[in-house]
Amino acid sequence: MDTELIKRRFTALAGFLDERLRRLVAATEAMAIGYGGISIVSRETGVSRRAIALGCEELKHPEKATKKRIRKEGGGRKRTIDKDSTLRQDLENLIEPVSRGDPESPLRWTCKSVRKLSAELKQMGHNISHNLVAELLHRMGYSLQSNQKTIEETSHPDRGAQFEHINNKVKGYQAIKQPVISVDTKKKELVGDFKNGGRELRPKGNPEKVRVHDFEIPELGKDSPYGVYDVTCNLGWVNVGIDHDTAAFAVESIRRWWQLMGQGRYPEAKQLLITADSGGSNGYRTKLWKVELQKLATETGLAISVCHLPPGTSKWNKIEHRLFSFISQNWRGKPLVSHEVIVNLIAATTTREGLRVQCQLDTKSYAAGIKVSDKEMASVNIQRDLFHGEWNYTISPARPQDSMFIS
Repeated sequence: MDTELIKRRFTALAGFLDERLRRLVAATEAMAIGYGGISIVSRETGVSRRAIALGCEELKHPEKATKKRIRKEGGGRKRTIDKDSTLRQDLENLIEPVSRGDPESPLRWTCKSVRKLSAELKQMGHNISHNLVAELLHRMGYSLQSNQKTIEETSHPDRGAQFEHINNKVKGYQAIKQPVISVDTKKKELVGDFKNGGRELRPKGNPEKVRVHDFEIPELGKDSPYGVYDVTCNLGWVNVGIDHDTAAFAVESIRRWWQLMGQGRYPEAKQLLITADSGGSNGYRTKLWKVELQKLATETGLAISVCHLPPGTSKWNKIEHRLFSFISQNWRGKPLVSHEVIVNLIAATTTREGLRVQCQLDTKSYAAGIKVSDKEMASVNIQRDLFHGEWNYTISPARPQDSMFIS
């Protein structure tokens, strides 16, 4: 059952309905659903359960229905959410730094109870009960979950504090209109007529024929899609590499994003914030990552700040659930038979929330196993944050004496 359709239908009619018709329309939807319909329709439309129940009685027994006085438009007690314009945003701000859960699921949950959230909101000047907090959280896609034991390979004691640090830094950059990007390499994809997960519409009994075994085709190889997601503008850039996934490839992907998308959208930018995983080609231990970022900073004149997600939390990276998940949905059930097909499928990815993606094939070669000398590392103009400087640091354009990075 698509409850979103109920909300859309009711929203479209709302401007034409008086008080009595509102409850009758809502009651019609509830009766069509059957058991539990009143609760579902109440959540989606905002009409109280009591009003919907009254509407159901009127529809079942029209002969008993009496014409009651209809309040003038705007009459009745105003809802708290209507009177308090900043309530929803303040509630979201309280939850966002400590959100938990699988970001690819439509369900999100918070580790704060509704009573604690209500108390914090009251301290901020909002007159709100814990019941209303629960209602707002449900509409925003949250619910309160009981604790559940889970097994994780790694769990750093400062994991929560690092997420709060990243959240505060992202908000700070957005407030001064500086670019914020989330980066990562998507899963490598075999190129060729191989089975791809998911299903797509085809004539009945005529599925796409693919290979039985997933052995790499030497002349086609694998593609490494490196993504750059603009957190503020909901825009994606994917650089599809055909060689090794190295730090040089990662930074080249960011360079291409800046040249083709970022620079035009942020012409006054002086800084760039990158959020990245703690491992892989853009890991915090990777020396070549920092050396290549130094080159990029010197070329662009940008002070490049990097915040790494704590170990074991890569699925919380925004690019995973705001870009990569939709790319996977877009090409589900389609064999990735060529580089061109992969690029076109990625570039065709869109969402109802406005996501747009640009994509390009990168045919350059990137040597693996490059060693970075101590001299090169010493020349990186890096300033580490006081809080976990290994995870949070800024690389500024090279100083005049550091001629190694000046072309």
